[in-house]
Amino acid sequence: MATMESLIGLVNRIQRACTALGDYGGGDQAFSSLWDALPSVAVVGGQSSGKSSVLESIVGRDFLPRGSGIVTRRPLVLQLQKTEDGQQEYAEFGHLPRRRFADFSLVRKEIQDETDRITGKTKQISPVPIHLSIYSPNVVNLTLIDLPGLTKVAVEGQPESIVQDIENMVRTYVEVQGWKPNCIILAISPANQDIATSDAIKLAREVDPSGERTFGVLTKLDLMDKGTNALDVLEGRSYRLQHPWVGIVNRSQAEINKNVDMIAARRKEREYFATSPDYGHLASKMGSEYLAKLLSRHLESVIKARIPSITSLINKSIDELESEMDHLGRPIAVDAGAQLYTILELCRAFDKIFKEHLDGGRPGGDRIYGVFDNQLPAALRKLPFDRHLSVQNVRKIVSEADGYQPHLIAPEQGYRRLIEGSLNYFRGPAEASVDAVHFVLKELVRKSIAECQELKRFPTLQSTIAGAANESLERFREESKKTVVRLVDMESSYLTVDFFRRLPQEVEKTGNPGGNPRETPPAGANIDRYAEGHFRRIGSNVSSYVTMISETLRNSIPKAVVYCQVKEAKQNLLNYFYTQIGKREGKQLADLLDEDPALMERRLQCAKRLELYKKARDEIDSVSWAR
Repeated sequence: MATMESLIGLVNRIQRACTALGDYGGGDQAFSSLWDALPSVAVVGGQSSGKSSVLESIVGRDFLPRGSGIVTRRPLVLQLQKTEDGQQEYAEFGHLPRRRFADFSLVRKEIQDETDRITGKTKQISPVPIHLSIYSPNVVNLTLIDLPGLTKVAVEGQPESIVQDIENMVRTYVEVQGWKPNCIILAISPANQDIATSDAIKLAREVDPSGERTFGVLTKLDLMDKGTNALDVLEGRSYRLQHPWVGIVNRSQAEINKNVDMIAARRKEREYFATSPDYGHLASKMGSEYLAKLLSRHLESVIKARIPSITSLINKSIDELESEMDHLGRPIAVDAGAQLYTILELCRAFDKIFKEHLDGGRPGGDRIYGVFDNQLPAALRKLPFDRHLSVQNVRKIVSEADGYQPHLIAPEQGYRRLIEGSLNYFRGPAEASVDAVHFVLKELVRKSIAECQELKRFPTLQSTIAGAANESLERFREESKKTVVRLVDMESSYLTVDFFRRLPQEVEKTGNPGGNPRETPPAGANIDRYAEGHFRRIGSNVSSYVTMISETLRNSIPKAVVYCQVKEAKQNLLNYFYTQIGKREGKQLADLLDEDPALMERRLQCAKRLELYKKARDEIDSVSWAR
């Protein structure tokens, strides 16, 4: 049966993995933060409040950088792991996972060097944490996050914003946002200063007004003025918390300078409280050793309480990440055969969407019908037949066709020229219909590529497919134009004879080509009036014939356009591209599958995070805890 202590080790492992992914809390995460869901103890205090000494007392080792000003410039995630008695103490950094440090002076140097690596040798700060694990038989299982000390003024070499920057960083760890109630606040204040002026208590009061998450620690009890003590604070009268205050007596600066052993310092601390006339009655609940055990037990209870909600967050995140991975697509294979297969699959996915637009599964294809049902008829109605078949123009064309000898009964050559001239007007609407459908098809290609989620990964392949599709559409347009122009030319090449055979018979019966067949022109009728009626009748006959041809073309042009453009686009849009893609070398195929770097990075981060969450879920499931 695993103990509760194994849960702290579990949280430690998950925290290290989170940091490796760039997840160390805060509100700027691209993904939901697992770090924020994990319980932790954040050490908060003003500069020179004794934070470093408290941590070293808990660990029992000198390992933290010291000096004036801001010494802690990056969060230090300190993970303590208790080992069996007699085992050697050592430390490991998260950024140096295979190197063990038995010399803790080298640990101090590595903290300084790793801080400088991110911030430079300046007094800047960074929210990126350093992970340090210490394995020792002299510690309890506990995770502490040492944060930069709160300060009131910027010193030389620091920007004016440093005061607010530090406070903002500390707040990201301790404020109640989302999962942040998990964060335990270890508020450290020096006993030789008024508790009302404590930076740590001031901040803790703002973010935890009830005091439920705050543990108060008083340092430097031995440095208070003679005749004074801190009992009002330690016994909760000055400032009450839900948890008891703990007093600490750290090594003096002289003892630090003499490298007094931390074990000896712990013993001296115990003796101080045991023999103190002021604090003797509290001795069993004072000191760094008691503080470590108190925090460890509380952290264990918080972890136990939060395990269900952590598991819920992990399961929810796994579902979201798997959905995102499906959306982003699988990584691309490196061999040419698999790459060719991927390209063809992507082409088919695009082609499927394009056909859905044409067939009505998606909007847009109906615009082609609009060309035939609205644009083409409207264009035909606007053709200038009234001008072309006016009496003046008919007289002119017929006279020119007759030459020096006027026609006898019906001006056949005049008729033909009038009809040919009229039919030529149909070329414009026919070609315009082709262009209009071409525009719709190009727009559907663009929309289909935009709607093809699989293609979003590959901008080069997107543009290549778009170019190949548009080249095919251009070929289909040229063929379609040739066909519809042929339809017009065919109508003018051979006229429907039966339509005109009636006309001479009517002229013979009436003897009056321009008048009413039941009337005979009165004697002395005006010759110009007779001629105008004659030419009007010719124009009317040609107009009737052209109207008949217009109805025919109104039906045949759409059929030709659909056959030459729409059907070809539906069946053969990428055929030429398929024949060319098979001839490409492996490098050329890989070039087509060059993903957007941002998308590749997103997939990589999703995959890593998904692996972390699944591993975390398995580890949590494998740990049993006391009921």
